[in-house]
Amino acid sequence: MEMVTLTIDGQVVRVPAGTTVLEAAQQAGIDIPTLCYLKEINKIGACRVCLVEIKGARGLQASCVYPVAEGMEVKTNTPSIREARKAVVELILSNHPMECLTCNRSTNCELQALAKKLGIKDIRFTGANTAFEPDLSSPSIERIPDKCILCRRCVAVCNQVQGVGVLGLTERGFESLVAPPFHRTLNEVNCTFCGQCINVCPVGALREKDHTQRVWEALNDPDKHVIVQTAPAVRVALGEEFGYPVGTSVTKKMVAALRRLGFDKVFDTDFTADLTILEEGSELLERVKEGGKLPLITSCSPGWVKYCEHHYPEFLANLSTAKSPQQMFGALAKTYYAEKADIDPTKIFSVSVMPCTAKKFECGRPELQDSGFPDVDAVLTTRELADMIKEAGIDFRSLPEEEYDLPMGITTGAGLIFGATGGVMEAALRTVYELVTGKTLEKVDFVAVRGIEGIKEASIEIPPLGTVKVAVAHGLNNARKLLEKLKDGEADYHFIEIMACPGGCVGGGGQPIVSGPERMKLGEDYRVLRARAIYQEDREMPLRKSHDNPAVKALYEEYLGKPLSHKSHHLLHTHYTKRPKYVALVAQEECYSEKEAACSEEKE
Repeated sequence: MEMVTLTIDGQVVRVPAGTTVLEAAQQAGIDIPTLCYLKEINKIGACRVCLVEIKGARGLQASCVYPVAEGMEVKTNTPSIREARKAVVELILSNHPMECLTCNRSTNCELQALAKKLGIKDIRFTGANTAFEPDLSSPSIERIPDKCILCRRCVAVCNQVQGVGVLGLTERGFESLVAPPFHRTLNEVNCTFCGQCINVCPVGALREKDHTQRVWEALNDPDKHVIVQTAPAVRVALGEEFGYPVGTSVTKKMVAALRRLGFDKVFDTDFTADLTILEEGSELLERVKEGGKLPLITSCSPGWVKYCEHHYPEFLANLSTAKSPQQMFGALAKTYYAEKADIDPTKIFSVSVMPCTAKKFECGRPELQDSGFPDVDAVLTTRELADMIKEAGIDFRSLPEEEYDLPMGITTGAGLIFGATGGVMEAALRTVYELVTGKTLEKVDFVAVRGIEGIKEASIEIPPLGTVKVAVAHGLNNARKLLEKLKDGEADYHFIEIMACPGGCVGGGGQPIVSGPERMKLGEDYRVLRARAIYQEDREMPLRKSHDNPAVKALYEEYLGKPLSHKSHHLLHTHYTKRPKYVALVAQEECYSEKEAACSEEKE
């Protein structure tokens, strides 16, 4: 590897050729402020905050895009640099709403932090301000364009990482705006509601649809029996909102906090993750044995399912008909649990705490009301739960450790690892192997499907099925690559796991936001740290296979009968339908076609 030697602030630095000045400075422990920059995702030099002096270069240069060269001399902290950075940030602030006290990103805003870091106390620039209408159309994500600083991080993640491309820079000059094409709303385009745009936004221009008020109202209603389920990935991220290091599991403190908020019962989504494995695993075996549509593709990620409906409807028949664990839980809460606890299902208000903004969209799907009611009444993101705990004045770090309620709080490690990419596949393999062979699986860790590589492939021998070929993809752009291989006949699988978010649910759009500077300081991908905590907790579980869950066994014995039974199909399975990419545009085309047809009839 060719190495380059340069000097930064008098310090000799040796880095690989092709490294940027910013990256070289970071390796040397020299801090250069950034705003639009996001490692490996957005390197465009748009904000001009990372300006530095380079000997021999004309003017100040954006260090995030300037490559190093042999013998280069760089200065990062001179009066002219500091003044230029302050001027840039002041110009951004001059057209930014001063709503810090009420903004959802207050105290976790990169622009706010940068202004403080640069010592900005006054704004010298005044003038006209842009005034754009907020986009509140989506059931999951809200856009507040007036707060947008045009950093284009959301554009980069939507286009490069997710491959959806519903956000882009429109208009010119002062009227520049990041928005969907043709000024459509998020609800009128093929947005998957994954929320990755929220996770990279440095300010409050993107946020989830707030469900906290509806939950507070239910908790304060004496006629409501309010229950809550928590997804596996929430427990390894919630602590970050209360000062714990990234990758700390706070499961039992989270349970205690939910009880103190006033929930009547605190349950675990891992319970229905185990149930999902029994239903989905049985569905896989049925398709393999009876020549059904293969490969079977997981359907527990609502962002992925919506992406498939928009972009690859030809694969809808491949999707598992099993509902996601969230929706399975909701259906059982208002049927099985209601009967067992002798509670009128109309009195039950079912809340889920999810790492995912797309779950807010999923709970509103009309096809997910097989209990006779909406399966889930409200979805809180991990961030929203943290906000409620803080609003209630609960000292999270001082809470005792408490256990989930029974019976829907009994879980296994297999249900827990749903929170990381590859987890659903690994959980399924643990169960399918034993169901088919009748033998005990001694080594339950299928490490071949773990990790954050975009696409992972593995082959597992399961006698008498033979070689079972599986694949795992996370991030929708990787899903696209995998599906294109299938379309071109370049791949042959039996079972595929796809998660919309990079890293799986640990990197979900509703998780605590790790700012750009924080990501650089961690030294390791924050999603890896969260996943590591999940696998550690899995190793410590007394039960690690879904079919060993005694509460799931009792559910089948008492209520469902067996996997894929008539009752299971009614409550736990669903269907999906093709969606257009641009709803409004299609409607206009249909209207135009109708008018054109009417004109033709008149001419005839």
